[in-house]
Amino acid sequence: MALAPDLSSSTDPSTIEEEGTHIDAPELRLFVMALFFTFGGITSLNDVIIPKLKELFTLNYMQAMFVNTAFFAAYAIIGLPGAALVKKVGYMRGAVIGLLLMVGGCLMFIPASQSAAFPVFLFALFVLASGVVIVQVVTNPLISLLGPVKTAHSRLTFAQAFNSLGTVIFPIVGSALILGGLAHVDPAKLSGPELDAYRVAETSTVVRTYIGLALALGLVALVVWFNRNRLQGEKHTQGGLFDGFALLSRPRFAFGALCIFVYVGAEVAVGSMIVNYLRQPHVLALDEAGAGKLIFVYWLGAMLGRFAGSALMRVIHPGKLLACNALGAVALIAISANSGGHLAAYTLLAIGLMNSIMFPTIFSLACEGLGAKAADGSGIINVAIVGGAIVPPLVGALADSTSLSLALGLPALCYAVIAGFGLYARRPVNT
Repeated sequence: MALAPDLSSSTDPSTIEEEGTHIDAPELRLFVMALFFTFGGITSLNDVIIPKLKELFTLNYMQAMFVNTAFFAAYAIIGLPGAALVKKVGYMRGAVIGLLLMVGGCLMFIPASQSAAFPVFLFALFVLASGVVIVQVVTNPLISLLGPVKTAHSRLTFAQAFNSLGTVIFPIVGSALILGGLAHVDPAKLSGPELDAYRVAETSTVVRTYIGLALALGLVALVVWFNRNRLQGEKHTQGGLFDGFALLSRPRFAFGALCIFVYVGAEVAVGSMIVNYLRQPHVLALDEAGAGKLIFVYWLGAMLGRFAGSALMRVIHPGKLLACNALGAVALIAISANSGGHLAAYTLLAIGLMNSIMFPTIFSLACEGLGAKAADGSGIINVAIVGGAIVPPLVGALADSTSLSLALGLPALCYAVIAGFGLYARRPVNT
């Protein structure tokens, strides 16, 4: 989201640590790439189902943003226990457990639709996200194991591209499947059994989409299960579940963790606003399906910016580039909020380009100098992703009390904090 928080550039969010094990298994590398693609796609689908559920359940903006709260709360609640589970059962079996949780979350959309109850949809999203978190705990170290150490960086970079590709493709397909079939009926004028029947009928498009995902994820889980014994000699270090929180006493790391919190919150909030923002009469006055088709532009910018940013970091200090991107996001928000038409629309979508380097750059700058505690630091970064659960509802509350344009002020404030960290992080770690 919303973006999928891209953990591919970080280490495992736990104290998992492999000790020289690697295996040449091309089919497993393909499996990991497919998972990165799926992570990004599933998370960005939230941007599509939010306007759908907002319409069907006549929600205000804050209530609709609880979709993000349900999804991203899993990072704080499941992240550290998920890492402990993977240490106990191993990478491959941990991946199977995570995939099956994802399947279960997808299938829970069936009773959610039949109950025509918004809270049941939220619970289904939480279960789905819990599986995503556990599988993400596995994939980063696993892709490093699946080949020689000297080519690990290129494999991680390639995996990041697949993650971004998922965020581009899934909204295009999802908007056609989920938003394209929205009936021209005002749910606010219905009540009782008639309203329930309407919600069941309209959410059937959501159900079919997630059933398709469940079938695909089930097949992947089956492949992983048949390969569950491929990683012989797998080793993990042991440690306390909450050891990493001691790192928050380090100002640089604490500032970086705060920036992960506000970055994910801002990225998810902006992505979740796109459809409703573009539908406004003074912007593009599109219907849900038309606005949904433009979500991919936001994520395409993030994908292209990643490649451009990696090249620029060879000649520009990462802290300076991070600050420039964050200030660029603030400027784009200011232009969008104070204009209309195509200018307002495409300056909002261009924020995706500014987001491109933020997560991995904040992560690497925050974790500089942690040494052997880098994995513990990654665990705290994983928890900080909960910003995606907290900031969007606050933006929604602002939109309800003011307007969508004025509500963009909160993401702008988040990006200003990130700009400050970029300038701060230019200094050497020991100062």
